[in-house]
Amino acid sequence: MTEEKSLNFIEEIVEEDLKNGRYQSIVTRFPPEPNGYLHIGHAKSICLNFGLAKKYGGRTNLRFDDTNPVTEETEYVESIKDDVRWLGFEWANELYASDYFEQLYAFAHKLIDKGLAYVDDSTSEEIAEQKGSPTVPGKRNKYAGRSVEENRTLFNEMREGKYADGSKVLRAKIDMNSPNMLMRDPILYRIKHAHHHRTGDTWCVYPMYDFAHGQSDSIENITHSICTLEFVPHRELYDWCIANLEIFPSHQYEFARLNMTYTVMSKRKLLQLVNEKHVTGWDDPRMSTISGMRRRGYPAASIREFCDRIGVARRENLIDVGLLEFCVREQLNKVALRRMVVFDPLKLVITNYPESEEVLMTDNNPEDPAAGEHGLLFSRELYIEREDFMENPPKKYFRLAPGQMVRLKSAYIIRCEEVIKDAAGNITEVHCTYVPESRSGSDTSGIQVKGTLHWVSVKHAVAVELRLYDRLFKVEDVANAEGDFKDHINADSLQVIEKAWGEPALLEDSHEERFQFLRKGYFNIDKDSRPGHLIFNRTVTLKDTWAKESKKA
Repeated sequence: MTEEKSLNFIEEIVEEDLKNGRYQSIVTRFPPEPNGYLHIGHAKSICLNFGLAKKYGGRTNLRFDDTNPVTEETEYVESIKDDVRWLGFEWANELYASDYFEQLYAFAHKLIDKGLAYVDDSTSEEIAEQKGSPTVPGKRNKYAGRSVEENRTLFNEMREGKYADGSKVLRAKIDMNSPNMLMRDPILYRIKHAHHHRTGDTWCVYPMYDFAHGQSDSIENITHSICTLEFVPHRELYDWCIANLEIFPSHQYEFARLNMTYTVMSKRKLLQLVNEKHVTGWDDPRMSTISGMRRRGYPAASIREFCDRIGVARRENLIDVGLLEFCVREQLNKVALRRMVVFDPLKLVITNYPESEEVLMTDNNPEDPAAGEHGLLFSRELYIEREDFMENPPKKYFRLAPGQMVRLKSAYIIRCEEVIKDAAGNITEVHCTYVPESRSGSDTSGIQVKGTLHWVSVKHAVAVELRLYDRLFKVEDVANAEGDFKDHINADSLQVIEKAWGEPALLEDSHEERFQFLRKGYFNIDKDSRPGHLIFNRTVTLKDTWAKESKKA
C-alpha cells in the first residue's frame, strides 16, 4: 500500500475553495514574457499551474505578457510553446496581454473618471525622488491635482502619439505614505514608440506589468493566480486595481521560485551568456533553459519528476542540481538503449581467433527486457579503452594487463599475452588469446574473472563525435558568489572527442532514442549530426562525479 502524498499549501487552498463553493472549477494560467527562452525555473511554474488544473479538473491558459515591445520577439513566443508542449502539457487557450490592450486602456480611463489616476509629466528621476524611501514618506507633485477632464484629454493624446517617450506617464493615485513603496502612486502606463511583434505600430502607450497582469487574470476569470515570492509586494496593488475597477476578483498566491546549484536562473544573465558567446545559443546543452536540457537529452518525464520531488514551498532555498541529474539518470536507466563506444582506442588482437571469422553476439537493456536484443559483430581485431589496459598494474587491478584475464562484454574471456610498442616506446597494440568455451550465455569454461570490458570490432566500427558536457559553473551558489557571475564559468564544461568508435547499430538507431554508452554515461544524438557524421551529447554521467569531488574538498 503506497503512502498518500500530502498536499502542498496551494493545493490546500484550492481544495478549501472548491469545498466552500467559492469556485465551481479552477482556472490557472502560465504567463511568460516572450523576451527570452524558458529555463528550469519556469518548468516548476508550468508543472504547478498545469498540474493543479489537471488534478482538480480545471483548465490552464497560456498567456504571453507582451507589454514591452522593445524586448519581445515572435521567436521567443514559438520557443515557449514548444517547451510547454515538450514538457507534456496543453493549454486551454493561447492568449496575449496585447489581446486586451483596448480593454486595459478603457480600464485606465475608468480609474481616471473615478479620480484614481492622473497623467504625470515628471521625469523618472523626479518620480523616484518624490516616492521617498521606506523610512521617508513620499510627496505628490502638482500634476496629481489635474482635473478628470484634463487627465482624459492628456491620456488620449498620449495614445495618439503626441508626446515623446518618457515625457508623460499615467499614475494611480493611491497613497504616498504607504509602507509598501509600490503603492505610492505607481505608474500604470508609459509611452513607447516601438514596433510590437503582434500589434505593429497601432499602440505607442503600453500598460505596466502591474496594471496588465491582474486585469488580464480577471478578464480570463483566473481563480488562482500563482506567482513567485518576489511578487508578494505587488499583491496589494493587484487587489487594489481589481477592487476599484469592480471586476472579477482573481487572487494572487505566491510560492518559492526555484534556485539551483551551479546554475543561473536570470533571463538577463542567460542572454548575456548567449550574446557574449560563452555558449553557442539559448539551446546550448550547458544552459539551464528547457530547450538546452532537451537538446542535451534530458527526458521531459525527468524534469516533471524533479519538479514534483522539490515540491511547492513558501520559503526560498537552494536545490542541489544533483537531484535533477538523479531524476535524469533514473529515467534514462529505464529506457536508454545500451550501446558500446570506445572513446580513446587501443587496438586489441586476438591471435588465436580466425582472421576471417565474424560472429554476431547479442546484448540488451537489463532494465527493459521487453526492448529486445541487438546484434554485436565480433572479430579478431577490436578496440578497447586505452585506460582499460595497464602494463604494470597495481594490486587489485581487475582490468587487462600482461598475463591477466578479463571478459569482453557479451563475448569471451581473453588473456593478455604480449604488448606491442612503437620505436618511441608507446603501446600500439595488445595481443591476447581467447577461451572458446567462455562465450557469454553458454560459458562452460569454469573460469571466473572480475573485470569486464566494453569493445568495438575494428572492421565494423563507426566513427562518431562526442561532446562531453559538464556543469557550466564551478561554484554552487552562483548568484551569491563574489565578483561577476561569468568569472565562475567552468572552462572544462565542454570536452570534444572528435573521433571515437562506436558499434554499427548506431547507424540504424533513431535520432529520438536515448543511449547508455556502457561504462561511460548517457548520450543522445545532437541536432548538428548529419549523414556520415554522428554527433552525440553526453546527457549525464553514470554517477554523480561532483559529489565525490565535493567530499574531497
